[in-house]
Amino acid sequence: MTKARIDARFAALKAENRAAFVTYIMAGDPDYDRGLEILKGLPAAGADLIEVGFPFSDPMAEGPTIQRAALRALENGMTLSKTLAMIAEFRQGDQTTPIILMGYANPLINRGFAAFAQDAAAAGADGLIVVDIPPEEADPLADALDAEGMSLLLLSTPTSDDARLKVIARRTSGFAYYVSVAGVTGVKEADAAAVAPHVARVRAAGGLPVCVGFGIKTPERAEAVARVADGVVVGSALVDEIAAGLAMNETVTTRVLSKVESLAKAVRFARVASPTV
Repeated sequence: MTKARIDARFAALKAENRAAFVTYIMAGDPDYDRGLEILKGLPAAGADLIEVGFPFSDPMAEGPTIQRAALRALENGMTLSKTLAMIAEFRQGDQTTPIILMGYANPLINRGFAAFAQDAAAAGADGLIVVDIPPEEADPLADALDAEGMSLLLLSTPTSDDARLKVIARRTSGFAYYVSVAGVTGVKEADAAAVAPHVARVRAAGGLPVCVGFGIKTPERAEAVARVADGVVVGSALVDEIAAGLAMNETVTTRVLSKVESLAKAVRFARVASPTV
């Protein structure tokens, strides 16, 4: 299904006049079994789409929270192949929730773009975000993904001007990902009023739904952004729950899914009082 799964999900959400709630987790954090348990629990907790990070030793776009998650996963033996195996296990029980892989170019280059695309599509992944491949150099990867019906999602930022947005939109499909703050993940907070005009520009450039990520941690922030965007992405706030659960010797799955439920509820009902977008 791949791209069709993403398109179908956004069409359904548009019909309901609500934004997508997109969750991010690091594959294999804190280990394979608990990571899979969290992944399987996300849709029932309210995730409309799921981003799954594949751990990398030098995650340059990430703040301390996700850097530590990548190290936990790597220390427990997580690899790109095991990430794909985790998605395949998830797909045995869920054929509708879109899965977006997120990570860095080095593991993909080592595997080969065509081989990666084939393996990822076979596992049940629908799209890919690669943080460190600029749009001007994305054609080989985009071609490999296109051949398997997968989406490439290139990032736009507050510094992307209209000309740059057109370059980004040329090879982006599925949805557009807008990074709401300058800097790394999990440090600054997104402001919906500041985000709104940028979302409109990104949407106009590519005609795709626009999901906003980086800097959304609380239900209040998620609700505000959901009023102006087509989707809200939360990652560091969920990964923080894993770290807190480990530190307090609590069940990490319960902590994470409880956080997802509170955020999902905020996103789901954000437009009830103020139907915009």
